[in-house]
Amino acid sequence: MEIDGIISALVIGIVIGVLGRLVVPGRQRIGILWTILVGIAAALIGSALASAFGVADTKGVDWVEWLIQIALAAVGVAALDRAKLNR
Repeated sequence: MEIDGIISALVIGIVIGVLGRLVVPGRQRIGILWTILVGIAAALIGSALASAFGVADTKGVDWVEWLIQIALAAVGVAALDRAKLNR
C-alpha cells in the first residue's frame, strides 16, 4: 500500500467513524481518536465483507459497501461507549 492509499484509508475511516457516531442515538462518552480508530476498523472490515458478498465493485458509488461500513462503525461506537460506561 502506497502513501496515497494510506491517506485515503485514514480519511475514509474518519468519515465512516463520524457517520457511525451520528447514527448512534444519545451522547457517546468516547473521544474523537476512538471514533476515528473505530471508523478505520469498520472501513477495513466493511470493505472485506462487501467483497465477500460481491457488492464492493459496482458502477458508480458503492452505496451498499458504505452502508455496511457505517453500520459496523455504529456498532463499534455503541460497543465502545458501553464498555467505557461500565468501567
